Amino acid sequence: METIVVVTHTKDWPLNVPGVCVVDARTYLTNAQFIALRRAKVYNLCRQYRYQSLGYYVSLLAEARGHKPIPSVMTLQDLRTPTIARTISDEIEAMMRRSLESIRTSPFVLSIYFGKNLAQRHARLANAFFRLFPAPLLRATFVRHEKWELQSLSAFPASDIPDDHYDFVITAAKDYFRRQIRPVKRMIPPRFDLAILWSADDLTAPSGKQTIDHFIHAAEKMAMSAEIIGQDDYGRLAEFDGLFIRTTTAVNHYTYRFSRRAAADGIVVIDDPVSILRCTNKVYLAELFERKGIPQPKTWIIHKDNYREPIFGLSFPCIIKKPDSSSSLGVFKAEDLESLHGIAQQMFTNSELLIVQEYMPTEFDWRIGVLDRRPFFAAKYFMAPRHWQIINNNKKTFSQRYGDSIIIPVEEVPSTGLKCALRVAELIGDGLYGVDLKQMGKKWYVIEINDNPNIDHGVENRHLGDEIYRRMMGVFIRRIEAKKNGILVS
Repeated sequence: METIVVVTHTKDWPLNVPGVCVVDARTYLTNAQFIALRRAKVYNLCRQYRYQSLGYYVSLLAEARGHKPIPSVMTLQDLRTPTIARTISDEIEAMMRRSLESIRTSPFVLSIYFGKNLAQRHARLANAFFRLFPAPLLRATFVRHEKWELQSLSAFPASDIPDDHYDFVITAAKDYFRRQIRPVKRMIPPRFDLAILWSADDLTAPSGKQTIDHFIHAAEKMAMSAEIIGQDDYGRLAEFDGLFIRTTTAVNHYTYRFSRRAAADGIVVIDDPVSILRCTNKVYLAELFERKGIPQPKTWIIHKDNYREPIFGLSFPCIIKKPDSSSSLGVFKAEDLESLHGIAQQMFTNSELLIVQEYMPTEFDWRIGVLDRRPFFAAKYFMAPRHWQIINNNKKTFSQRYGDSIIIPVEEVPSTGLKCALRVAELIGDGLYGVDLKQMGKKWYVIEINDNPNIDHGVENRHLGDEIYRRMMGVFIRRIEAKKNGILVS
């Protein structure tokens, strides 16, 4: 991938960095060489970024050409938003206070050069801002009232670098581009770039490191570059054509913010923000299933004002759930009315509504994996030893925590269950889903649908083997190609 630095005038770039092509904005915008270029990373260092300026059009047309502009148009828009300070995470706010605690003058301006600052004590803060809002040159202005607050954040051109900062900026630029420009090792140049959002610290992640490595290997075999990104890489999304979320999703979580940003930037994302919104709230699913006639266990929605009232048709034991529970967390079995009231009272501290369902004891739960509106895999997840759920979160060892699992060909799933799973997935979207069902005699009941189902090497791939990774990557490639060709995929 070619690296291009675009400036208003070539004299605005005083840094001699090997391997970097420097071009003025008008040449980049109008020259046929750059119009025809298919793969490039564009660093926009124009003097102005305001709407319809040269700098604005450099980032805008770079995106239209399939190049990777830094800053992206979305970043430029974010930097112009007056409420930008509200988007800074609690983690950055804490870092900001630690970094600035010894500063006595207000306002204070922090200059960020390719993610670095001259003062070592501000290094982490500068890098954090650069990751959130990737622009080569940034200025953050802070003011102190009762505490330090971010007043403004803006990108600025190379022509505004103070003379006494030049040596530092040259070193920072060389270090940065040295990391970005890597020798091409693959026999087949990658057509697209895929980001896999994953964290080793996520104990309930739907895929382990070995599985992620298999996804990366499958992508590379299909001429697509894939790399793992983390929570701090929000600002890098514009570098990629696709985003595959493989850490536990929630609406009040960075995964949803990544998904929203990717969708807004026109990046193919699985799972998309609408799927996350719908699947991660069981109140929504209960109402949806009721309205669409989807068979589910008897379900009641309770709140603080009615949970002590008699519930017609409820028998014990019963199940009580937080609306956003996952991985068997936030799901409890109430043996009697007293325990139901006690559990509910504790859970109401975090949610205004709760789900109560009839208890359906089974030896195992079915899960039908659905990808792109088609059956993907089928599994029987057996209950954990001497436990009523498939995961016993009170146990630490794998053998005690998880029950056995059997992966079977989807064509061997009873047709009634398979049709039910596909119908439910269709109500949510066209992403990757895991539909959990219980079979009671000839009847099937939908327990829930997950937007981010487990795919782990040695478990869900037992039937398909490496084909499960190729199929997943194939969906990304097909959707990215369609998007670049202006084709609506459904």
